[in-house]
Amino acid sequence: MLMLTSQTIDGKRISRYHGIVTGDALIGANIYKDIFSGVRDVVGGRTSAYERELARARELALSSMASAAERLGADAIIGVRLDYHNLGGTMGNTILVSTTGTAVSTEDEE
Repeated sequence: MLMLTSQTIDGKRISRYHGIVTGDALIGANIYKDIFSGVRDVVGGRTSAYERELARARELALSSMASAAERLGADAIIGVRLDYHNLGGTMGNTILVSTTGTAVSTEDEE
């Protein structure tokens, strides 16, 4: 599934707009991971555990959105937007990764 942040696709024309599609993924971090990440942040290290979890959540959200577009018969998604929301929590953070875009069908330009 082709996914773009732009509203157009070079070499293609949009033949049908199927509508808005979305995908979401939640990741939770426990208090121990939060504490150790905080220590690493203080001493200047990178928190690779969080980076891996964010990347995984982003891929899950994009995959979910692509599946929704495929169910509508689309072959591309334009205007893709990714948003990250910290939902908080008592034992750590919960982060929501949301994706939105417009599912479209395309044809080659002549």
